[in-house]
Amino acid sequence: MAPKGLSSSSITEGLATSFIGQKVVYYPRLPSTMDTARLEARRGTAEGTVIIAGEQTEGRGRMQRTWLSPSGNIALSIVLYPEIASLPYLVMIASLAVAHSIETVTDLKTRIKWPNDILIGGKKVCGILIENEVKGNKVAYALIGIGINVALKASDVAGISAAATSLKDELDRSVLRANIIRRLLTEFERLYLLLPAGESIYEAWRDSLETLGKRVVVKSGDNVLEGIAESVDESGALVLRCVDGSLARVVAGDITLRDN
Repeated sequence: MAPKGLSSSSITEGLATSFIGQKVVYYPRLPSTMDTARLEARRGTAEGTVIIAGEQTEGRGRMQRTWLSPSGNIALSIVLYPEIASLPYLVMIASLAVAHSIETVTDLKTRIKWPNDILIGGKKVCGILIENEVKGNKVAYALIGIGINVALKASDVAGISAAATSLKDELDRSVLRANIIRRLLTEFERLYLLLPAGESIYEAWRDSLETLGKRVVVKSGDNVLEGIAESVDESGALVLRCVDGSLARVVAGDITLRDN
């Protein structure tokens, strides 16, 4: 039985989208929404299918980190079949959609930590994971995994209280997950349909980044770079002004803000 306020019908009923979220599959408990979404994609499920778990027991984030998704939080994955040229924009669309949905429903102010962590007051409230399968020059599927801390009490979880927060912690009241999810799917589709005008998506994402202008340490594979996060290019890569004055382009990595 779905927890009060969250079910497939609570998301789809009256949802004003044309395809994102028109098929929602809700599970009270799953190891990983990404694993289930991958199976659905390989079966050829409709684009925009959303897999939602009331509780996720083996969630993962970027860099193969564990992502906590206890009951009361949001754990979902969206199945897409985009053109290959659209892949760099998916991280931008997902992070902007999450940020907009949180701000619309709660009035909380958000920022984005490169490339796709959503922050409130400098603390992480949402993580996003994107997985693609590309065959030749064609995308077989793309999966957008989104985890939002809604009811999590960060102070009760060892090791994350200094860096993480939740909507309930910030508001000191409960938030209906269905309201956040419905707005998120609406925003996601709006931005996804703007992909032919990808420049405007890039500019909105760039302007929402908390990271730019800050001194940072970036771990990318076995390399560790330090410098000023100077800009991002339209592919989503970070342009770092290193301490020796040289420029480095970082496609993927783990970033830590340093005191200037």
